[in-house]
Amino acid sequence: MLGAIGLDEAHESAYRALVSVGAADVPDLARRLTIGEYDTERALRRLELHGLAAQSTARPGRWVAAPPGVALGALLTQQRHELEKAELAAALLAEEYRAAAAETAVHDLVEVVTGASAVTRRFLQLQLGASDEVCALVTGNPVAVTGMENDAEEQASGRGVRYRVVIERAVLDLPDGRTELAAALGRGEQVRVVEKVPTKLVVADRTLALVPLTSHSAEPAALVVHASGLLELLCALFESVWRDAHPLHPGASGAAEQEPDGPDGTDLEVLSLLLAGLTDASVAKQLGLGLRTVQRRVKRLMELTGVTTRLQLGWHAYERGWVTRY
Repeated sequence: MLGAIGLDEAHESAYRALVSVGAADVPDLARRLTIGEYDTERALRRLELHGLAAQSTARPGRWVAAPPGVALGALLTQQRHELEKAELAAALLAEEYRAAAAETAVHDLVEVVTGASAVTRRFLQLQLGASDEVCALVTGNPVAVTGMENDAEEQASGRGVRYRVVIERAVLDLPDGRTELAAALGRGEQVRVVEKVPTKLVVADRTLALVPLTSHSAEPAALVVHASGLLELLCALFESVWRDAHPLHPGASGAAEQEPDGPDGTDLEVLSLLLAGLTDASVAKQLGLGLRTVQRRVKRLMELTGVTTRLQLGWHAYERGWVTRY
């Protein structure tokens, strides 16, 4: 919890232990922390540098904790001051960037990023810098960036950034495909599926996009596209694919909860994947069910809705609100 002021878990534990006893020598504190005396003394020296601990003048060899309200308050004040300076610097740099962007040359509207690590960094930067929405097309054969889930995505979602993602069906067959899909849906992301997406693409706030370059070399490369007609074209491409894609939203819905004899959560997952175009066998594999179990569930849903074909079942599922197109 004190990582923001520069203390790792070991140093925080040492400070908490010292606060709880008021004063202690190195051997006693080492026993409490269940670590070696050398590591304990190093932790105390680090706390001393932060003004959180000091050696007792009355009893040599013993260490005392600085009052948390005073010591931590000073560190927090310093941290706030540093953050304020960083925010001011960021604002000034942003203003300089906007001023320069107004006179951007044509060749500055598109950057070429080469190398897996460089492509990955720009992919993460796009998400961390987004303030409103991230749109993405995800293929089944990622190269530099794998999977839909990463720390940057979680951080952006936590800040309220909306995600709209279209995945191609092959993503569901990847080893971690369903796990990553469930995580994305759990974060409130809107996810749709199509048979094939035209290209991997990420667009942040409609002001910046990342699209891979097809290359015969072994080194991945991508284009970073700034505000331009090309960016507008990429945004239009995403919206076109999004409109034709089928929504995925496994899990129970409010409508199902209102119907005691209606479909359960697994039934809704089966329906959602079937409507996305997966076969019974693929649905069974994705959900970890037997093929006959999937077929029995579909048969029960058809009986419940009084239909004789799966096409009719899909229509009734939409009508009853079991699955929706958002």
